[in-house]
Amino acid sequence: MITEEENSYQINKQSFFSQIVLWRKQLLIIALFTIICSSIVSFFIKDKYQSSVILYPTTTSSISKALISENYSGKDDILEFGDVEQAEQLIQILNSDEIRNRIIQKYDLLNHYGIDKDDEYPEANLNREYRDNISFKLTKYMAVEIKVLDYNSDTAAMIANDISMLLDTVKNRMRKEIAKEALKIVKNEYLYQNEYVIKLEDSLTSLRQLGVLDYESQAERITEQMSIAILQGKQSAVKALEDKLAILSKYGGAYVSIRDQLEYEKKQLTFIHAKYQSVKVDAENNLQHKFIVNKAVATEQPIYPIRWLIVLISTISVLLLSIFLILLFNKK
Repeated sequence: MITEEENSYQINKQSFFSQIVLWRKQLLIIALFTIICSSIVSFFIKDKYQSSVILYPTTTSSISKALISENYSGKDDILEFGDVEQAEQLIQILNSDEIRNRIIQKYDLLNHYGIDKDDEYPEANLNREYRDNISFKLTKYMAVEIKVLDYNSDTAAMIANDISMLLDTVKNRMRKEIAKEALKIVKNEYLYQNEYVIKLEDSLTSLRQLGVLDYESQAERITEQMSIAILQGKQSAVKALEDKLAILSKYGGAYVSIRDQLEYEKKQLTFIHAKYQSVKVDAENNLQHKFIVNKAVATEQPIYPIRWLIVLISTISVLLLSIFLILLFNKK
């Protein structure tokens, strides 16, 4: 048995289709008019071409750590691809103001995008256009993609390639700022340590000039010679050996202390010098921080606008609105 609700639904359904059939000619005219208008409008939209760069990050940004470090490990190999963390760091650098400002300045994007300098918010409009046309993302294979849209295919490719090059420039600049400060610190420490070692060597030289050459071996030899001289009754030899032993006793402790300290400080100097050389390499040299899989090239076919999609969406939207208005007015 058909309920009242089901009966009402059937009536409304029939009414809906009957109204469409009744107004089919008008709807067809509206559809054709919309197709023509949207087609014309779509051809006034400027074509945009897309170019992209695909790259992978390297595992390390330290030249000395990757090339001359004694503590070598596979993860510091500059020939290895970086992981997701390094890729996300690259994306953060790609979104930096420094890269954006240099691209805007080089390609005069304010005029290139047709933004009037006398507008109320020219910078905001420029930044919005930049974000709409230039994007960075991780691919499903954990590579970084630099994607650029532009009205000119050559310009799109050049901007994408320039951004990939600026990536190294900015990261090297950031790394060098820290490396140069570190170099000053390590250099000062190295000079201080070297001067301290020289002072210890001078002190040791002064003690040697007094006759303290090697405390342990000298004390042993003098003691043996004194025993022999006493047995032989050579008083003059005993007196001379006693004088030497007195000098050795007086300065021997200082000699041993300075000698041991000098040995330790020389090891420290060698360690600091190695650090100095490593930091110097990082401060004075540049390293590429990416592997480019694909460079950007000028494309022949525009990617935007998709004219058939504009026409389809416009036609469907206008038809749905028309049907809604027909049902609304007929209901009254």
